Amino acid sequence: MHPEILSITLFGIVAAFTPGPNNFVAFYSGFNFGIKRTLPHIFGVTFGFPFLLLCIALGFINIFKLYPLIQVILKYLGTIFLIYLAYKISFSGSQNQKNKNKNPVKFIETFIFQFLNPKAVIASIIVVSTYINPGENFVNYTTQIIILALLVSVTSITLWTFLGKFLRKFATNEKFINYFNYAMSVLLLLSIITFYL
Repeated sequence: MHPEILSITLFGIVAAFTPGPNNFVAFYSGFNFGIKRTLPHIFGVTFGFPFLLLCIALGFINIFKLYPLIQVILKYLGTIFLIYLAYKISFSGSQNQKNKNKNPVKFIETFIFQFLNPKAVIASIIVVSTYINPGENFVNYTTQIIILALLVSVTSITLWTFLGKFLRKFATNEKFINYFNYAMSVLLLLSIITFYL
């Protein structure tokens, strides 16, 4: 067992459960499309973030240290994607016949977005640089941290989805739904600001 597993767990919970792009999209999707059609997003985050963490543990962190410009480029690409997503959410309106059976966010989009999500990248770099060192325990500790990341990710993203689904019960008219979508767009845009502080 990793000697600092409690510290890693607490950091993971804070990083995963606090508001951020993944959670806002899950909240929006749960509200507008329900649990079933949000599953691609849930799976994308659940498997995407641990995979990002694994890639950084296996050497991406050294690339970031050698070429810090790459991290800056990823941050800007993530910002552009989030602005696009906020635009889509803002003008999505309520669920209608046209998009009734359509997944709001695809698995592959969410999976790849983890590599553009500054919050996920920064959290991964902190975990790898603080808790994983090359040595005889590298595989053992990395495996434990990846499993923990998977558990925390699925719990967090599912909770935010259920919160969105729960709030839907109070959506009694079209205006409420539209205001909710506008609010989610604004929150996504505000989450971008935190990347530059």
